[in-house]
Amino acid sequence: MTTAQTAPEHVRDETPVPPLGWTVGRPEVADGSRLRRIARESGVLDVDSPYSYLLWCRDFADTSAVARDAGGRVAGFVTGYLRPEAPETLLVWQVAVDAPYRGLGIAGVLLDHLSARVAAAHTLRAVETTISSGNLAAERLFSAYARRHGASVRQAVLFPPAAFPPPGHEAEALYRIAPLSF
Repeated sequence: MTTAQTAPEHVRDETPVPPLGWTVGRPEVADGSRLRRIARESGVLDVDSPYSYLLWCRDFADTSAVARDAGGRVAGFVTGYLRPEAPETLLVWQVAVDAPYRGLGIAGVLLDHLSARVAAAHTLRAVETTISSGNLAAERLFSAYARRHGASVRQAVLFPPAAFPPPGHEAEALYRIAPLSF
């Protein structure tokens, strides 16, 4: 599946477009180790176990996406899931783009593709994510996503530092982007 979709007129000017020859689609189990490497090398994401990335690619492939360059190499990814207590909300777990491909708009393409794909199969009213303080790239990414989709962003601390075990962790702020309509 590619992202060769036509954006609504009101968002067309800002809608990210993948580079020529690139595709965006579901991850495969074989992509798990690459996703973990990209997350680790991002320098800002919490890196999960190798096993968890394999499970994401298997069990959450419908709510995750990978961008592949013209040669088929995974260049970026987004992982997420529909919240069990709020099934009209897509929780975005991680978004990362491999260093050589940053600055091309791939993260925005991934988010737009994933939310459109999820909305085609489920009712999607909101996207949520958590962002650590100081992660300006993530704040810009999700703010731009909200603008493209005509939604607002609400922020509140979801997990304060005291919620994390030692050695500690920064607070994680919940960003809720709603209302969405597809």
